Amino acid sequence: MRNGSEKHVWLTAAQCAERTGVTVRALRLYEQAGLIQPRRNGKNWRLYGTGEVARLTEILALKRLGLSLQHIAGLMAGHATDLDRMLTMQTIALQGKLQRLQQSLAMVEALRAKTAAGTLLSVDDLVKLAKEMNMRDASMDSVAWRRYEQARPRTEKNIAPGLYTDYAGFYLLDEHVFAITSRDGRLFARLTGQAELEIFAEDEDRFFYKAVQAQVTFVRNEDGAVSGLILHQNGYEQAAQRVEAKVALAVDEALAERIRKNQPVENSEALLREMIEQHQRGEPDYARMMPALALASHEQSAAIQSELEELGSIREISFKCVDPEGWDVHDVTFDNGELEFKFILASDGRFGGIFFRPVS
Repeated sequence: MRNGSEKHVWLTAAQCAERTGVTVRALRLYEQAGLIQPRRNGKNWRLYGTGEVARLTEILALKRLGLSLQHIAGLMAGHATDLDRMLTMQTIALQGKLQRLQQSLAMVEALRAKTAAGTLLSVDDLVKLAKEMNMRDASMDSVAWRRYEQARPRTEKNIAPGLYTDYAGFYLLDEHVFAITSRDGRLFARLTGQAELEIFAEDEDRFFYKAVQAQVTFVRNEDGAVSGLILHQNGYEQAAQRVEAKVALAVDEALAERIRKNQPVENSEALLREMIEQHQRGEPDYARMMPALALASHEQSAAIQSELEELGSIREISFKCVDPEGWDVHDVTFDNGELEFKFILASDGRFGGIFFRPVS
C-alpha cells in the first residue's frame, strides 16, 4: 500500500508479518504490550510505516538477546527508536558471537588435530576447553543489551530534596573512592583521580550523568538506609559499598602517596609481560581478571591477538609513571613496533583494567 511516494509506504499487518518474518499474532502481542502502535486507516486496518517497522526491528533485536516483553517495554518506554543505537547494539552482539565462534572453532580443530595424530588430550587441554565454554555461557549478549540500556535517553525527574542527604557520603569501588556530595540542591559524584561531575535524578535512588553514558543506582539495606551504589557504564555494572569518611580518606591517601612516589605495583613489569605474552599466544588468563575486564578481553581477544602477534617478541619494557588514577604506565618495545600500556590491579590482585595505544 503506497501513499504518494516511495518514502511513504504503508504495510498491512499481513504484509508486515510476511516481510519481517514474524506472525500477525506476534504483531498483535507487541501492540497489546504497548511496544508498538500501528496507525489505522479509514477502515480501521492496522498500518505499519517506516517508524513502526523501525520500532519492530528494535523489539526483535532485544528479543534475540533473550529479554522478556516486560523487560523490553521498560527499556523502550518514553523514547523514540534510535536506529544508530539499535544498530550499534546489534553490531556488538554479532561481533561477540562471531569472535566466540571463531575462537571456539579454532580450539576444537586444534584438539581434533591432536586426537587425529593419536595424542591423548591432557587435563590442561580439557580445562582450557571448559573455560572457553564457561565464557560463552557468560555471554556477550548481556553486555550488548546493557550497553543499549545505558545509552538510552534519560529524563530528569524532580525528587524530594531531602533524599540528597541520604546519598551524600563515600563509597569504596575496589581501591578507588566514589565521593557523593550534595550541594545547593544538586548532587555531584567524583571517582578518585577524576573530575567531579553532576548526576541527575531519573527516579528515587536512580541517577544519570549527562556528560557521559553512565548511571548510578543507590542501594538501600533492610532498614532503608543507603548502604552502597552501583555504577552502570560500558555495558558493565560495578558495586561499591558505603564506607566511613576515615576509610575513604585512608584509601585516597595511600593512592596519593604511591602517585607522589611514582611507585609501580609489586612485580609490575613481570605482570605486564606475562599478560602480553598470554594474549599473543591466544591464551589470556581470564581468571586473573575482574569479571568486566574478562568479558571485554574475551570479546576482543581475536583482534588483540592479531595486533600483538604482528609486533613480534618483547624487547624491552620501560616503566613511565603512575597516572593520577593509579594506573601503572609502561612503554613496551617489540621487534616491530612500540606501544604504551597501562593497567590497574584490583584489591585481590586481579587485573581491573588494561589499555594499550601507540606511543605518542
